[in-house]
Amino acid sequence: MAPLRVALLQIDTTPGDLAGNAGRIIDGAARARTLGAELAVTTELGLMGYLPRDLLLSADFVRHSRETLADIAASAAGGPALLVGVATPNDANSGRPLFNSAVLLDDGRVGPAFHKTLLPTYDVFDEDRYFEPASGPQILEWHGRRLGISICEDVWNDRNFWQRRRYRRDPIEALAAAGAQAILNLSASPFWAGKQLLRQDMLSHMARRHGLPLAVVNQVGGNDDLLFDGRSCAFDAAGGLFARARGFDEDLIVVDLDAAAGSIAEDDFAAEAEIWNALVMGVRDYARKTRFPRALLGLSGGIDSALTAAIASEALGAENVLGVLMPSLYSSPGSIDDSLALAGNLGIRSMTLPISGIMQTYDAVLAEPFRALARDVTEENIQSRIRGNLLMALSNKFGSLLLTTGNKSELAVGYCTLYGDMNGGLAVIADLPKLMVYRVARWRNQRRPDVPENIFTKPPSAELRPDQTDQDSLPPYELLDQILEFHVEQSLSAEEIIAKGFAEADVRRVLKLVRKAEFKRKQAAPVLKVTSRAFGTGWRMPIARGDG
Repeated sequence: MAPLRVALLQIDTTPGDLAGNAGRIIDGAARARTLGAELAVTTELGLMGYLPRDLLLSADFVRHSRETLADIAASAAGGPALLVGVATPNDANSGRPLFNSAVLLDDGRVGPAFHKTLLPTYDVFDEDRYFEPASGPQILEWHGRRLGISICEDVWNDRNFWQRRRYRRDPIEALAAAGAQAILNLSASPFWAGKQLLRQDMLSHMARRHGLPLAVVNQVGGNDDLLFDGRSCAFDAAGGLFARARGFDEDLIVVDLDAAAGSIAEDDFAAEAEIWNALVMGVRDYARKTRFPRALLGLSGGIDSALTAAIASEALGAENVLGVLMPSLYSSPGSIDDSLALAGNLGIRSMTLPISGIMQTYDAVLAEPFRALARDVTEENIQSRIRGNLLMALSNKFGSLLLTTGNKSELAVGYCTLYGDMNGGLAVIADLPKLMVYRVARWRNQRRPDVPENIFTKPPSAELRPDQTDQDSLPPYELLDQILEFHVEQSLSAEEIIAKGFAEADVRRVLKLVRKAEFKRKQAAPVLKVTSRAFGTGWRMPIARGDG
């Protein structure tokens, strides 16, 4: 029996871009042929782009994808056979209208389809909305071999690895029982910091438990709020990792599943490195896929805008980033100097638009209705909204993507202004707690010291009133971030957090702020997801709710 050489096509797809995604698949198949692969495998829904969401409700889109699949088969004839991820119709008279499938293309023809069994509906997923699950083991008879075909979630339910499983069925166990001699998995597994090492442990355990070689091809790139890290990998029958593709970049690797032969790309699994690489990729792809050649952001002299500017510069090129300073009566000279120094170090363009005169105009217009009323957060918000208006004007005029600079700690407790500093098309660091913002910026500065040291050491402040600091309104970030992690990412209640040793007053205050800010988060820009739970498509809290 000839060696089984499989090409893993780790591609960056765009939802709905059938022509562009097909071109990537065809190019990958051509490369796989030159590398001697007999079979090439794409990512989950690789033709449609993961996740196409309600595009899947369009019968015309599904029909067009089938036509494009035939075009790929014809174009790739003479090369390796292809397993292509795509939605296929469910022709039964009951159930959801589609399957999440891998379709075999061989010798110019469209062959059989193999369907996904486990359909996730948690966090960012809602696949049960569109797909019908497979009814049994999905086995591809291939040149005298029995290859078990699985799709993403199918490998995430091993009965021995997880203390509590989400599903009663274990598709990989079923494939092994059906006589599979190797497992192939088409994935679009979204990134969060630390996930790859967990993924490798799980896959290694699975391969070892069943005594089967296992190869997983994972999507790479950013689609809206979801980021995919790639790192497609293969394991031998003893659970040994013998191949892994690059992280956060398109790649193609060929693995010999019989000889356990392949290459392992170098990688950095430090949280700061993973987050930096993910956010750079996310900004680059979001701008490219929404057709924004340039970006702009407000520079405040603080750590949040500094890190966002550094990420944007790396992602888009310094020449395509504009930093806007908008000093008011309360802006310190140090913040202005730090912003200009940052822009100069990064090589991005800068612009200064003072807002003190505009603030005075607002004061004059509102003098009568606000007569005899003390100044409060209203005037502070006006400052932020002036800045938001100016940034949106520049975005409209220059055709540039406006990046918001708020972090996760602020978004959680509402320490941000609707139609002000929340304005923008993409929230770059809104899934980074404040202390992680500092950690990632320090990591970046160790490689290229662009962020002035004063930005790291001065107390964080919105500078919306004299001598203001964040801790005038919030608990210390060391405390706030811990409470938020337990509540947001681990879904712990106030009582459960208090039981861990936190003061009841602090916990109840923070959780009350989180509840009150829900209406703001519903109107926030898309948040690039880098933790296990972000304020995006996976956060589904009601605005109107009780405290019970």
